[in-house]
Amino acid sequence: MSQRTLPPCPLSPNCVSTQATDVGHAIAPFPYKKSRAEAKEALKAVLATLSRSKLVDEDESYLHYEFTSLLLRFVDDVEFLFDETTKTVHFRSASRTGYSDLGVNRKRMEQVRALVGRQL
Repeated sequence: MSQRTLPPCPLSPNCVSTQATDVGHAIAPFPYKKSRAEAKEALKAVLATLSRSKLVDEDESYLHYEFTSLLLRFVDDVEFLFDETTKTVHFRSASRTGYSDLGVNRKRMEQVRALVGRQL
């Protein structure tokens, strides 16, 4: 089975990714100590508490969520990859449309980081 990867961020500032190298898009991944399956379930439990989030795809090492904004119904795609070798959760959060997101994707992922805390 080929290793799934996260797509690169576009040039627009409405995306953050743990695999980006430029300061505008880069964000730190989440480490995890539990088994991959337990870490994935813990992350899913946290994401289930966030409003307007919907799980749209999943496999043993991958999660894809859609977050819909309250007012204009913009959809952001948030993808998570669990790297068992480094015990790291890589992620990408990006707006589907538009140019600027006013920092929404970065704020969301820092909120998830705070909520997940040491649960992974």
